Amino acid sequence: MTEAELNAMFDAFNRHDIEAVKTYFHDDVVFDTVAGPDAHGTRIVGKQAVMAQFEATWGTMPDVQWINGKHYFAQDRIVSESTFVATQPDGYRHHADSVDLFTLRDGKIIRKQAFRKQRPLLDPL
Repeated sequence: MTEAELNAMFDAFNRHDIEAVKTYFHDDVVFDTVAGPDAHGTRIVGKQAVMAQFEATWGTMPDVQWINGKHYFAQDRIVSESTFVATQPDGYRHHADSVDLFTLRDGKIIRKQAFRKQRPLLDPL
């Protein structure tokens, strides 16, 4: 995966374009979310389940964006920094720095580990 492809993937995330997003992910992808009962958060396995999770996030927070992206490449790994911004249904807002660790196989993302700074939600606008 190239930097141009990764930027295109984030553009697709920010457009909430699931058809474009799924082209970057391996069929056997494992996604470790930012929160959950285990040390790794919640683990979602398989392309269909991961795409459903992305769509659920977009449905819950329709303005969600990952902005200010910076990406670092090391062999089959990518470190991606961004700022997560979104409004919850109750109007409270997220605005926190985040990191995704991606592992590649055959040029596609086989593992996505998401990390985000914990900070209080911002008041509604």
